[in-house]
Amino acid sequence: MKRLVVIGNGMAACRLLEELTGLAPDLYQITVVGEEPFAGYNRVMLSPLLGGGTDEQTITTYPHQWYRDRDIRLITGSSVVQIHRHRRQVITAAGHRLDYDRLVLATGAAPRQLPVDGVDLKGVMSFRDLHDVRTLLSLPPGRVVVVGGGFLGLEAADALVKQGHDVTLVHSRGHLLNQQLDEAAGHRLQQDLEARGLKFVMKARTQTIEDNGRGAVAAVQLGDGQRLPADYVVQAVGIVPRMALAEQAGLTVNQGIRVDDTLQTFDPAIYAIGECVEHRQRTFGLVAPLYEQAAVCASHLAELGHRRYLYADSATRLKISGIDLVSFGDFSGEGDTLQLSLPGSYCRLQLCDNRITGMVLYGSVAEAPFYESLWRNRTDISAVRSSLLLGEAFCNLPAPGDDNQENLAA
Repeated sequence: MKRLVVIGNGMAACRLLEELTGLAPDLYQITVVGEEPFAGYNRVMLSPLLGGGTDEQTITTYPHQWYRDRDIRLITGSSVVQIHRHRRQVITAAGHRLDYDRLVLATGAAPRQLPVDGVDLKGVMSFRDLHDVRTLLSLPPGRVVVVGGGFLGLEAADALVKQGHDVTLVHSRGHLLNQQLDEAAGHRLQQDLEARGLKFVMKARTQTIEDNGRGAVAAVQLGDGQRLPADYVVQAVGIVPRMALAEQAGLTVNQGIRVDDTLQTFDPAIYAIGECVEHRQRTFGLVAPLYEQAAVCASHLAELGHRRYLYADSATRLKISGIDLVSFGDFSGEGDTLQLSLPGSYCRLQLCDNRITGMVLYGSVAEAPFYESLWRNRTDISAVRSSLLLGEAFCNLPAPGDDNQENLAA
C-alpha cells in the first residue's frame, strides 16, 4: 500500500481526503498532520460562532471518528518542521518521521500583519482560526478597533458588537467591500451596520498602535491624526500563503507554492492545494476554488484520468445575520449598467455586449442564481433586457438545450 502524507487539516485538506477515500479507499495508507489541536472544522462558520449563532460542535465537520472510520492517522497539535524530498520523509515538531510516496501540502495561509509599530502589543489579535475565536470570546467588553473593511473585518466587527463591545472599523477605501461592491451597495451596507451600533472611519490608514506603558494596546493612531482609544485591535487586512516549508524544501514559490493544472509541484511526488498555492499567477481565499482543487488533486492521486484545474470565478456572499448580499464578476466600468434601487433592496447588473459581466444584489437576493447562470453561460440577454431587473419570472429565455439556444450563448 502506498503512503500518503497530508500536511494541513483545513477545509481543502479535508475535502481532498473525502474525495480520495471515495475514489480509491484502499490505495493509500494516509497520515494527516494538523498544526491546530482540533479535528476538521468549517472555517466559514467562524463568524457565526463568534457572533453566538452556532457552537463548536456544529462547525466540526470532520470529527475524530470520521478519520478512524477511514483508517486515516490524524496527528494534531504538531507542525511539520522539515521535508526531506530525496528521502521522501516528513519530520514533525513532535519528532514523528513520516515516510511518503506522495505528499500533499495544504498549509493554508496566515493572517497578514499590519506593517506598523505596536503590532506585537498585548491585545492585538487576528480573526483567522478557532483559537482566535476562543480568544475573542474570552475578552471582557471593551473598545475594539477592527482594521479592514473586507469580508473578515466586517464579519468580525458585527459579531463583536453582538458580544457587547464598542467597535470601530477602520477602512482605507471610500466604501466597504470595495473589491466586491459598487459604491451604492457599499454605502447601504455601512448604513445598515451603523444602525446595529458599529462605527466606521473611512479613507483612513493605521499609522501606529499606541502602547499604554504596560505592553498593551492604548489606542490606534491614524494617518490623518485621529486617535482611536482601544483596548483591543483586530487585524483583518488579508492573508499570506504559508509557503516557508515548501521553500525550505526547495520547491518553487512565488506568491504561493507554484503548481500546474494537476496541482502538482515541480517535484512529481508532491502536490499542493488551497490557500498556500499559486496557480497561473493567482492565489486563492474563497472556498469554492479550494474544493475544486481538492477534487482535481484527488483524481490524480487516485490514478484516475487526467482532470485539470482551471480557475472559475465564483459569487461571494457576506456571512452576517440579517444582511443578504451577493456579488460576482467585474465592475471595471466597461459597457453599461442596469440598476434598480428600492427601499431595502438594490440590484446592479453590469453588461457588456448584451451579456452580464458583473452583479451586485443587496437586500433581496432571490434572483442571484438566475443572474449567476446567465453570467456563467455568457447568455445574450438582448431579447429580455427591458425586463431583466424584474427577475426570471419576467424573462422568457429558452432553457439550455432548446433549438435556438445557440443564438443566445456565445
